[in-house]
Amino acid sequence: MSAKRIVATSAAPAAIGPYSQAVVHNGLVYVSGQIPLNPATGQVVAGDVAAQTAQVMDNLRAILEASGASLDSVLKTTVFLADLGEFAAMNEVYGRYFAANPPARATVQAARLPRDARLEIDCVAAVAG
Repeated sequence: MSAKRIVATSAAPAAIGPYSQAVVHNGLVYVSGQIPLNPATGQVVAGDVAAQTAQVMDNLRAILEASGASLDSVLKTTVFLADLGEFAAMNEVYGRYFAANPPARATVQAARLPRDARLEIDCVAAVAG
């Protein structure tokens, strides 16, 4: 059994609690839920759910790359939306990041998300060799 490897990168927001940005184990990377924080300021980006989705996806990409993975190697995502009425706007932006061979996905509405974000997304991806 291989040891777990903790991933931390300044290209994505620092963890705001007792968790890691990601953990790599047995060829998979488990990326913690990302909210639309600007990594430079630590603040939620202004704008609608589309703008927030783009920031979340950029944060996920940065963590995946630091892990030795990529958006192309994502196997599963979970999307938490504050309002399922914003699904179409989120989905349009999300789809730009997974244009070919998209991962499996679950989408749920959450009563409230950290920092009153409009969404949070986590993922599991395969790590290259």
